[in-house]
Amino acid sequence: MTLRSESVGYVVGDVRILNDVSFTVEPGTALAVAGPSGSGKSTLLALLAGLDDPTSGAIMLGEVAPPERRAEIGVVLQNYGLPALLTAAECVEFALQVRDLPRREITERAAHALERVRLTDVADHLVEELSGGQRQRVAVARALVAEPMYVFADEPTSELDRALRGHTMTEVLRERDRGAVLVLTTHDDEVAYRCDAVLSLADGQVTSYDRVTQPD
Repeated sequence: MTLRSESVGYVVGDVRILNDVSFTVEPGTALAVAGPSGSGKSTLLALLAGLDDPTSGAIMLGEVAPPERRAEIGVVLQNYGLPALLTAAECVEFALQVRDLPRREITERAAHALERVRLTDVADHLVEELSGGQRQRVAVARALVAEPMYVFADEPTSELDRALRGHTMTEVLRERDRGAVLVLTTHDDEVAYRCDAVLSLADGQVTSYDRVTQPD
């Protein structure tokens, strides 16, 4: 179902972080949100995911606001949001435990999600034992494991080397191919232009919205 941001604004105290941000993302589409640090990218992503509410305007996932679609949303946070004393596998499994699935299916799906991001060898390692890049990929696996209809990822490849960045983006973009709405923030032009469109922010406002023509 279509994502719509309708004249969204966000103010903290006297500081306006977002102002009149409007755009639409259709199912099966990947949107990159680009812009310098402080432009409002992470704030926008948090609003899209229902982690906070806009001060003005509205965000709609289909016909309802994000909190009403919580079970259909996968999120990759910039700080990962992973409990330090759980294993990588347990972190990913947690995203499935609210779905009343058989234990065996939860285990198998979590293992497959970790395999997708090349982390099979650290599945039993505690999060606190993992590198930043490994934690980032665990967060990606956790966001994708339940096959959500909306995926919101904040800088999902920022700590990865070139090879892992390319592979992880390929896995994230597979969500678009199965019909999900995908929105990610990035500083990386190479990542941004693998998406279908790029929304540029500066000082909390949209400065451009460009469709991307993919090479044949």
